[in-house]
Amino acid sequence: MSSQAYQIRIAHPHEVGIMLQWALEEGWNPGKHDAAAFHAADPQGFLIGLLDGQPVASISVVRYGPDYGFLGLYLVRPAYRGQGLGLRIWHAGLEHLGGRAVGLDGVVAQQDNYRRSGFRLAHRNIRYQGTAAASSASSDPAIVPLSQLAVESVLDYDRAFFPAGRLAFLRNWPHQPGNRALGLLQNGRLTGYGVARPCHSGYKVGPLFADTASGAAALLAALQHGMPAAAPFFIDVPEPHSAAIDMALSLGMTPMFETARMYKGNPALSDMQRTYGITTFELG
Repeated sequence: MSSQAYQIRIAHPHEVGIMLQWALEEGWNPGKHDAAAFHAADPQGFLIGLLDGQPVASISVVRYGPDYGFLGLYLVRPAYRGQGLGLRIWHAGLEHLGGRAVGLDGVVAQQDNYRRSGFRLAHRNIRYQGTAAASSASSDPAIVPLSQLAVESVLDYDRAFFPAGRLAFLRNWPHQPGNRALGLLQNGRLTGYGVARPCHSGYKVGPLFADTASGAAALLAALQHGMPAAAPFFIDVPEPHSAAIDMALSLGMTPMFETARMYKGNPALSDMQRTYGITTFELG
């Protein structure tokens, strides 16, 4: 393989969809409409590797401001593994992030490799699977569509749960086709919000942030109202938050998958004690 045969460049918008199709084939079950919201978060934040013009490798390196970035969608097509193509796009991705602190959610098989690149374990995330309950529409007046709220108020609330502001992402993420995005208001103040989105299998809930366990449970129940009865749904729970795990177990949800949240550098860490479900394994 000549060095000229392999090219790494910024992915075009439609190529983010290709990356997510690869993720689907790996069993990661992305959202059906994630590509547009992902790309909007940082249009320069997705790299694709092409061998003789054909896409064979990918990485997302989304930059949330000058101090923090998140790495994901690190994939090489099975037929092209073992040739160093993944390592080259990995290094290109880290270079693209510059001096930012970087987060990722690493699958078990890759965690030692990430440690060799300077990443350190912060905590495990556990994916739980449940079954949507049959119920009538929510009548809780404290729970309102997120679209009724100013995006600035959501951004202000979200800031405690993420190492950097993510306005571009939040302008798009809750509003994908088929999404149900809800906020919890108490005395006119936002005290929690959650988003459920349709995936290729069932639904994923993420994020699910709330000031109290009861608020998180109310939001999760309301989010299920938008799902067909008995549909599978998933939530990615940070292991250090025992109340979040208790909530999942109380609903009969079962653990099925785990990642390691790892950081390179020293970002401002998220509020784990109010995080009942992280947003995504791909973009944090």
